[in-house]
Amino acid sequence: MPLPDDQPHTRTRLPVGEQPSSQPTGRQPRPLRTLLAVLVVVTLLVVAISIANRGKADPGTAPAHSSDGAAPTAASGAGPAPSGDQPVGTATNGIAAGFPHTDQGAQSAATNYAVAIGSADMFRTDSRHTIVATLADPSALTALQARLDQGFTPETAARFGVDAQGRAPKGLTFVSRTIPVGTKSSAYSAESAKIEVWCTGLFGLAGERSVRPVSEEWFTLTLSLRWTGTDWKLTDFSRVAGPAPVPPDQQAATAEEITGAVEQFGGFRYAR
Repeated sequence: MPLPDDQPHTRTRLPVGEQPSSQPTGRQPRPLRTLLAVLVVVTLLVVAISIANRGKADPGTAPAHSSDGAAPTAASGAGPAPSGDQPVGTATNGIAAGFPHTDQGAQSAATNYAVAIGSADMFRTDSRHTIVATLADPSALTALQARLDQGFTPETAARFGVDAQGRAPKGLTFVSRTIPVGTKSSAYSAESAKIEVWCTGLFGLAGERSVRPVSEEWFTLTLSLRWTGTDWKLTDFSRVAGPAPVPPDQQAATAEEITGAVEQFGGFRYAR
């Protein structure tokens, strides 16, 4: 028999674990407090990771110096990586001097000497003698001087379009530059080193009426050096052609552009 509506009602309280999920709780959620807590956790994680990585070397950074003086190794297929060594801060007669007594120091010396003996100054007798006296080992100076004097004859100068003292015809600029691309040690000890320098060179006469326009050439110089107690000095050298890359499909500059580039762009001192 159903109870009438005026009958007293009875309230039943369930245990806590059996309360309906839809029943509201006494505390309302606070989104701002939750967001701040997440940000604090993320910040602490970033700081912890930074501290953990602080002592690790950057894999993309080569060390400035190695204990054995060897060049650092680059990624596979990339060849030797440039070192962190800086060019020497001293020079004699415009040629870098005071190289470190290391394999890298010998490579730096050979590179700078390659630039010197491939310069336009070698076509003038007085400047050639100064260059050779600056970079040659005293025991090899006489032989190197005689050999280079025989190489830079008036006939050689004429083939390059200049006179016996390396002077270009009026209105033209003589260009003879050696640009090192890379080096490697064929042999090294504390007393001597043999260094190969892969180079490209610019040779010719720049100007509107030039019959010998400036062109490039690829070659490898092998320089033998001896440690004199204070520096690396040249005892001998040889030259072979190449290796030469495939020339690009690139429009040649005008005579005016080449002349401007030669007169405006200076060379460098090199370090391995």
